[in-house]
Amino acid sequence: MKRYMVRITEEALADMEQVYHHIAYVLCAPENAMEQYSRIADAILTLETMPERIRIMDAEPERSKEMRRLLVDHYSVFYVIREDAVIVTDVLYSESDIESRLKG
Repeated sequence: MKRYMVRITEEALADMEQVYHHIAYVLCAPENAMEQYSRIADAILTLETMPERIRIMDAEPERSKEMRRLLVDHYSVFYVIREDAVIVTDVLYSESDIESRLKG
């Protein structure tokens, strides 16, 4: 089975830090924050094998960029596959205005 190298962009890491910060400090639930962060990180690591199992998004411009969206609880992990690498570009709260955040 083919294995891919998973790369997380600085933007995606910053998104994950924001998730942690919001849950830990705004919602005052540091244990929940670490658990959520870990679930997202673990889900990202599953992309080492068969990242194609998630279909390419239908909307443009994501479709033409071959962007995929992995759902983890209430969060969306966006990534692309390039040769032997999976590149995670964003980790966003699924209920936020994702369309405008992806364009930004």
